[in-house]
Amino acid sequence: MSQPMDILKSKTVAILGYGSQGRAHALNLKDSGIKVVVGLRTGGATFAKAQADGFAPISPELAAKDADVICMLMPDTAQKAAYETFVLPVMKQGALLMFAHGFNIQYGQIVPPAHADVALVAPKAPGALVRRQYEEGKGVPSLYAVHQDATGKAKDIALAYAIAIGSGHAGILQTTFKEETETDLFGEQAVLCGGATELINAGFETLVEAGYQPELAYFEVLHELKLIVDLLYEGGFAKMHQFISDTAKWGDLISGPRIIDASTKARMKDVLTDIQSGKFARDWIAEDAAGRPNYKALMQKDLDLKIEEVGVKMRAQMSWLKP
Repeated sequence: MSQPMDILKSKTVAILGYGSQGRAHALNLKDSGIKVVVGLRTGGATFAKAQADGFAPISPELAAKDADVICMLMPDTAQKAAYETFVLPVMKQGALLMFAHGFNIQYGQIVPPAHADVALVAPKAPGALVRRQYEEGKGVPSLYAVHQDATGKAKDIALAYAIAIGSGHAGILQTTFKEETETDLFGEQAVLCGGATELINAGFETLVEAGYQPELAYFEVLHELKLIVDLLYEGGFAKMHQFISDTAKWGDLISGPRIIDASTKARMKDVLTDIQSGKFARDWIAEDAAGRPNYKALMQKDLDLKIEEVGVKMRAQMSWLKP
């Protein structure tokens, strides 16, 4: 009786890029009995890391040339050039082009030939957690989507891939490239990264400007956030309310809507519109092509915040934190 991963076990999977997701995918696939080749530039930043993990990296061209599944796992802004230089000239008929995020397909940066299958498998966790959960016999949920099915086997291969990296233990949800890309970008910008860090810093500055110790402000608006996020992660709003005090719950119910109100949601819709229209992608691609001057300036401004200065000192005293 055939197993879900059997369709992948007869194929060669090329991993191009060995960062957070690339490393996790390569190791999990290998440990699942899949033939994996890693394509990297000799002397690149992750070449030695791949060797240390037991791989014998070859050039991206050679890896792509003989692969049945070619995984584009380098940063979004590097994928177009890598695809055009290393993959398109050598990709064999009927190969599957695999992504972990739909950005370059959704925004037309990569337009695969008609003979290729195109799919994505997007684990909903950083690569380190994808690997750690696999090693513990568990997994993280993944999204999968098929953009182009030239062979009629793209869906089966994508599902086998998701199972092979461990997501069969946690859940595999079907989506589209458009939906995955737009929701992922929105989540990062409005809530998980942009929204969260701005909210934390605004709270920190409010307390410090009112005369409270920066160290106490750090504890109250950043350090303790992990406790709340863990509760939300484990059991949603209900579990958080179960484990916080009645005073905290009352403050949540009456003050939360004063901070995040209808105007906040309206601005979130503006962010989503920029993502849906392609404006965000065009602006980011142009910024990258120009050498990232605004990116670098804004990043430095973020790292120079007072909360970062205080946080470095506070975390240095927390022996339980991992490097």
